[in-house]
Amino acid sequence: MADASWYVVHTYSGYENKVKMDIEKTIENRALQEQILEVSVPMQEVMETKNGVEKQVDKKLFPGYVLIHMIMNDDTWYVVRNTRGVTGFVGPGSKPVPLSQDEMDNLGFRARQVLVEFKVGDTIEVVTGAWMGTIGKVTAVNENKRTVTIFVEMFGRETAVELGFKEVKKM
Repeated sequence: MADASWYVVHTYSGYENKVKMDIEKTIENRALQEQILEVSVPMQEVMETKNGVEKQVDKKLFPGYVLIHMIMNDDTWYVVRNTRGVTGFVGPGSKPVPLSQDEMDNLGFRARQVLVEFKVGDTIEVVTGAWMGTIGKVTAVNENKRTVTIFVEMFGRETAVELGFKEVKKM
């Protein structure tokens, strides 16, 4: 199996987060988690003053671009290239060029290390939200999205519910 690399995708201005969400949805629908590992819109916290009020906001580090950590093949290229809002990969012609490790280091952007305390089979309790107080067994863990999936009873049948790591605690 080939190694994954970081690629840069150009998007319509303002569509970066929409493109990220659409690609992540397609990854889930087509079971491409092993090929497209991470989709990122790098952000940076800045202080902004508006009407004399200073507040901290997140600004896109590279407006109009999305970084994708993936194994390049026909399927992954097709999924990314045909996502609404994507204008193309960065590279000469139609050939995507992966970023080198030096380029990634110079950008100051690194893949985040996710420490996961949950694993499939763990018993957890939901601590916030609509399912607060519900206890369930973890059936899936998504490290990139930082979510766990449990089954809850709804309308007399078991239904899968995806919850963020911050919404649950291990029992």
